[in-house]
Amino acid sequence: MKLEKYFLSTYIVCILLLSCNANKAIKSNTNLLQGSWELIYISGSKIAFAGLFPNKKPNIVFDLESNRVSGNNSCNSYSGPLNINENTIDFKAPMVVTKMFCKDNQGEPVYMQTLQKTNTYLVSKDGRILQLIMNDVVLLRFKKL
Repeated sequence: MKLEKYFLSTYIVCILLLSCNANKAIKSNTNLLQGSWELIYISGSKIAFAGLFPNKKPNIVFDLESNRVSGNNSCNSYSGPLNINENTIDFKAPMVVTKMFCKDNQGEPVYMQTLQKTNTYLVSKDGRILQLIMNDVVLLRFKKL
């Protein structure tokens, strides 16, 4: 009986230690978001990537200290609140977007609509690739600048 209690208490301690390490991994993954990222892939468009963004690739900037996101959607600048909880991310809150005219700009609405669809994110272990995901499908991929 004492041996069973010993194994049970050892098992519980191991589970607690593993869960603490998992929380540290999630927090450090969130910290990897900090900074500027350049778009290298977008899913779902019938137009080729180079055709969507012939002059300038979109970028996104995460400011974790002020919980803000900003960037450029290939033509206009945008900014808004950053809503992150562990590995979930939400871009559905209204964003401020400038209203410049850019010739041959088919990518801007595609980028902004795709950004709003994402609900999770994944940063590579080396911190150089960010994937924005909707229900296990990668919608956007960025490289760290």
